[in-house]
Amino acid sequence: MSVLAGASRDRAAPLAWLLVLGIVLAALNLRTAVTSVGPLLDELSRALGMSSVTAGLLTTLPVLAFATVGSITPTLARRVGEHRLLLLALVTLGAGLLVRSLAGSAPVFLLSSAVALSGGAVGNVLIPALIKRHFPARTGIMTTVYTTSLAAGTMLAAAATVPIERASGDWHVALGVWAALAALATLPWLALLRSEPERGTGRSGGVELLKSKLAWTVAVYFGTQAMIAYILFGWLATILTDGGYTTAEAGLILGVFTALSIPVSILVPLITSRFRDQRPVVVGLIACYVVGFLGLWFAPASTALVWVVFVGMGMGSFPLALMMLALRTRTAEATSSLSAFGQSAGYLIAGGGPLLVGVLHEAAGGWSLPYLLIFAVLGAQLLAGLYAGRDRYLEDELAPARLAG
Repeated sequence: MSVLAGASRDRAAPLAWLLVLGIVLAALNLRTAVTSVGPLLDELSRALGMSSVTAGLLTTLPVLAFATVGSITPTLARRVGEHRLLLLALVTLGAGLLVRSLAGSAPVFLLSSAVALSGGAVGNVLIPALIKRHFPARTGIMTTVYTTSLAAGTMLAAAATVPIERASGDWHVALGVWAALAALATLPWLALLRSEPERGTGRSGGVELLKSKLAWTVAVYFGTQAMIAYILFGWLATILTDGGYTTAEAGLILGVFTALSIPVSILVPLITSRFRDQRPVVVGLIACYVVGFLGLWFAPASTALVWVVFVGMGMGSFPLALMMLALRTRTAEATSSLSAFGQSAGYLIAGGGPLLVGVLHEAAGGWSLPYLLIFAVLGAQLLAGLYAGRDRYLEDELAPARLAG
């Protein structure tokens, strides 16, 4: 039961705004542990004596943490409580970021990064469930708030870390700033500890979800959109420089691509929530991807910015995937279970994408095979989205199996 439903009218509005603030601040932090490292990776490797293998492990840690820790989040939430668990996740995130900023060796840096990412992994799964529980009639607008805050935090850490490092002259300071942001995010959840919602007993367990076609298609949709995103963040700059752009020009286009995530994160959930059937949105986003990737592949390199904008619009598949976690379930408990299953399986699906692109690029000596891989992934995304986007609920699909049992 939501704390808003159980509160008096005088208390409901302040609690609602406190929950919104808590979700915004938490979302701003969920990717800082990931995107604050990339801009300083070369400097960190030199300062900490990281080998290329260690650096590669560091870039793989987010997928491993999101897949493993995310999978156990519903169980932790039932035992600890959702508000308490999110507070604990933010404390864990902040502690990991703080220790990482003080690290003097590669092993400590890796271990503290894993701790920080574990906190982010819990937040990934928990926030969609909190939105479903506390704002069941406003899932669209609250998912917009969530995904926009997530995109803003992702951009902020990526864009501000290097300027902070240059201003302070110390990478320790540049990374430590994000621990302070995590500490700020704990404040609303400290205030919300007294408003811990009742925990429902009904739930969709992991074993049940393994037998659910809907759960698997949501996972495949989530995984394929994440794979495309990882491929783009890892290889788009190289695709552009291979096409004749300078590093600075490629960086500018990549910045435009990244900045598009904010308006896309605002618009897609608002549009999606107006329909009970999301298949038209699925098809529209795939069409944007297809136009964009065909342009990058075959059109003159000088027009790349146009095609990158289309690809950026296609990236609306991420907020759509998050919307599906709530739209395909009736209860917060089912949302939590589907969120854990879909994101954990999805990140495992996505993790090998950038590596496979690298292998194919080296084998072919060009980008034809990687583009063919991308279109195969888009085909799988379309098929999964057409099933997951229909107006249906996870609980209804699982009910016959429960009755038969």
